[in-house]
Amino acid sequence: MEQTDHLPTPNDAHIRSTVGPTRPASGPAVDIQIDGATFTAFTGEPLVDAINRAKIELAQVCYHPQLGPIQTCDTCSVEIDGQIGRACGTKVAAGMVVRTQTNAARAAQRDAYDRIVSNHDLYCTVCDNNNGNCTVHNTLGVLGIDHQTRPFQPKGYAKDDSNPFYRYDPDQCILCGRCVEACQNVQVNETLSINWEAEQPRVLWDGGKPIGESSCVSCGHCVTVCPCNALQEKSMLGQAGMFTGIPLPVWDAAIDVVKGVEISAGLKPIMNISDIESAARDRYVKKTKTVCTYCGVGCSFDVWTDERHILKVEPGLGHANGISTCVKGKFGWDYVNSGDRLTAPLIRDGDRFREASWDEALDLVARRFMEIREQHGPDALAFVASSKASNEEAFLVQKFARQVIGTNNVDNCSRYCQSPASKGLALTVGIGGDSGTIRDIENASLIITVGSNTAESHPVLATRVKRAQKLGRTKVVVFDIREHELATRADQFLRPKPGTDFVWLGAVSKFILDNDLEDKAFLAGRVNGLDEFRESIGDFTLDYAERETGLSAGVLEALARQIAAEERVCVLWAMGVTQQCGGTDTSAAISNLLLITGNYGKLGTGAYPLRGHNNVQGASDMGAMPDQVSGYQNVTDELTVQRHQREWGVTLRAQRGLDNTQMLDAAIHGQLKSMWITGEEMSLTDANANHLQEGFEALEFLVVQDLYFTNTARYADVVFPAAASLEKEGTFTNTERRIQRLYEVMPPLKGTRPDWQIYMGVADRMGHRWGYTHPSEIMAEIARLTPSFAGVTYERLEGYNTLCWPVAEDGTDQPLLYTERFNFPDGKARLYAGKYRPRQQAPNEEFDLHLNSGRMLEHFHEGNMTFRVEGIALTAPDAFVEVSQELAAERQIQSGQWVRLVSAHGAVRLQALVTGRVNDNELYVPMNARKAQDAVNHLTGSQGDSVTNTPAYKDNRVRMEILGEVGANPLPARNFRWGHPTPQTGVEVERKWARPDYVYPGGELPMLGDSLNARVDALGADD
Repeated sequence: MEQTDHLPTPNDAHIRSTVGPTRPASGPAVDIQIDGATFTAFTGEPLVDAINRAKIELAQVCYHPQLGPIQTCDTCSVEIDGQIGRACGTKVAAGMVVRTQTNAARAAQRDAYDRIVSNHDLYCTVCDNNNGNCTVHNTLGVLGIDHQTRPFQPKGYAKDDSNPFYRYDPDQCILCGRCVEACQNVQVNETLSINWEAEQPRVLWDGGKPIGESSCVSCGHCVTVCPCNALQEKSMLGQAGMFTGIPLPVWDAAIDVVKGVEISAGLKPIMNISDIESAARDRYVKKTKTVCTYCGVGCSFDVWTDERHILKVEPGLGHANGISTCVKGKFGWDYVNSGDRLTAPLIRDGDRFREASWDEALDLVARRFMEIREQHGPDALAFVASSKASNEEAFLVQKFARQVIGTNNVDNCSRYCQSPASKGLALTVGIGGDSGTIRDIENASLIITVGSNTAESHPVLATRVKRAQKLGRTKVVVFDIREHELATRADQFLRPKPGTDFVWLGAVSKFILDNDLEDKAFLAGRVNGLDEFRESIGDFTLDYAERETGLSAGVLEALARQIAAEERVCVLWAMGVTQQCGGTDTSAAISNLLLITGNYGKLGTGAYPLRGHNNVQGASDMGAMPDQVSGYQNVTDELTVQRHQREWGVTLRAQRGLDNTQMLDAAIHGQLKSMWITGEEMSLTDANANHLQEGFEALEFLVVQDLYFTNTARYADVVFPAAASLEKEGTFTNTERRIQRLYEVMPPLKGTRPDWQIYMGVADRMGHRWGYTHPSEIMAEIARLTPSFAGVTYERLEGYNTLCWPVAEDGTDQPLLYTERFNFPDGKARLYAGKYRPRQQAPNEEFDLHLNSGRMLEHFHEGNMTFRVEGIALTAPDAFVEVSQELAAERQIQSGQWVRLVSAHGAVRLQALVTGRVNDNELYVPMNARKAQDAVNHLTGSQGDSVTNTPAYKDNRVRMEILGEVGANPLPARNFRWGHPTPQTGVEVERKWARPDYVYPGGELPMLGDSLNARVDALGADD
């Protein structure tokens, strides 16, 4: 299936679904009458939802099910129990009698639409948005209007082209407020508003700033929900239709001709021409479903293309995201068509590289691998799977290592971020993944984040947290050493000393147990190890925690009581926890706290380690690890060995292989001779980059597979040009264990190949003819070998269908884990008696500053993809170092000052950004850097988590040398962080109704109700 199938229903009703942030009504089922027939509806849901389910055609311009009732357009007016009212703003009640087509209702609907188009210049045939999904256009057909009685009136405002990705045309804006509602209450960036009291209202950014100078984060929500062409992607302008993009004078003349025809012939013949032109676009505009290839949230959407030109990204039906995207998912795809894509294999020739044919490159790799295995044994080779490649491709990496080579030397980049979280959960509840879904997080009464810059690292997931908090459904407590967006929004923001989270977690757990606040029934029936756990935290008093963490005993006691009293608690954590020397123990401590308070196995509870890459969860699920094959089956397990013997014809090696962090050490010591690295910029993203360089140079033979000639590729002997995610099929698994299909948006760039085909090419030359013709065949093999994937098939994942593993053979999946048992033989969880492992690199006299690092919203990881997106690079052009106001005053540093950061491992030269986000002697450097020599991991050391070897990236000390040069601020004026949001409850339609020129269509007073409460109820309903 290349293209998504949209239901042939009118007025963009194909997006009328319950995915995304809104919820199905939770009220009891009742009978109501609509147009003389009886239908089942749910008490309290918007009446318009019941009408849509009944497939009764009804105009509804401002209503969108993922936004809830906005009540600005009045086109959904119907007769309700004899009175005219808005179907979107009216809640269903038992026995309700609704008539949609009475004379009064039809008159109100048409009058409302006529008012709308007085704000909108109808020129559909030459419009870039004439794509069959324009709500304003489709509603004209629904209502059968033949003449516009109120003439279009220009608003007198210029178009705003200041954002690099989209533009706003006020003269096309119908003031429906969808964009405002999406910004205020879905994305919760709170940038957009409408100045209802102005003589001529318009949509405002930060109260009236140009978009490019506002707090807009370019998430694209506003563009996605716009029901016309007022907000449109710049990539669509002049590109989408047969008549778009014509010179402006000709375009204006064409509009004048159309308007002249309308006067005599009416709108119907003009709309017929528009519909023909729209249908013609379907022949060359391809709409293909894919899954985002950035963070681990797993947003899915349709990508619209004309050949290789990406017209736009259109979200709507994705389980994890609905209408939501971030700047990268919506607009960050230029890297796919970057001019520096590799288009032929490269072979090292002395100090240079030359292009080679595929046959020559594949032959060389196969020959060298066989020679090295013959001379030094299978463990002289190692393989690194990509967290950006598909499940099927990660599976083949570990299959190649184990079947073709005979080694367990295989790993993936989870080693750099989430392995401690997976291990901590495996030790306590038995499965190293999120215990529920993003929807479960939204339904928590208390959300705690620990060491997670969620709003920048997992932006769409963060919108759900922000939304739940804004609508009053949840409280948010943030633990972090740096003040990021979620910290500023939190009900409580706590700054422990670096690396001390284990201590406050232990102290809070001890206080709960000592004061009989634990969930005694849950512990007695479902948890083992309580006595040992009590003993392990015996010394973790609140006073001790105050001394060690810097958090007051009183604050921690209050938090302990709050956690124990809350009905539903979720904990989210990320690299601020896992990239410490005690990452596994702290992750287990989080799980321990949830266990003693009974916060597993029910809606709105659980543990959520947020996965950083789009398929880092899947890479681990597929067995790209040194001691486990797919489904986290240990290589020593007897049944696992037997299954693989039958399928692969080899016996799995019992010895644990090398992980990522051990491979380069082994190369330096002469034990490892060769590596094959797929899609990972290891030379910049692993810790102690200078040490890594030594390891790469020690290898006899290095193969790198990537889209570009990366910094890591500089050390390679062979470089394979891989296809991007938009150029292949497969599946990804997101942070909530959700498996989703991606389809080929465009053919692989000439000269490139999908990763799975490259592995097959080498395996074939080494005597293993795998014979796959499609990734679905690889997934079938995965299902045969992997109990937790037993029921996963491409048919069950068709289109937007998803499955959350474990998946039974009959296709039954488990979005929420542990409802009945934990993943241990006796079904009980295990409290883990961990140890506090203080940081090893606390500041000292020589290196007096603590160095922290992490992601930025705009960029992804080291920036290899996002620096190739011009609009992103304009707003965040390079790396910098955040310096606290206190430190800046003490050392006379100003923003733009060049400084040199020096550690025991290396040095980098960066510009300073003085900010309140960090305090005292804390520094923060984003991971992304335009130049390899500026990458922060030239400063990080080799110490790591004691259990998983994950580098302790967050445990580093440096000194700062102030250089004489001062440049411009490293954060340009057009960056959203300089903006000033304008928070409000939403569209605030009551202000529109209060205007002296507002009259309800037909002149009647509608059934208004309490619009704000109606909207909050609709948006806040639980599953």
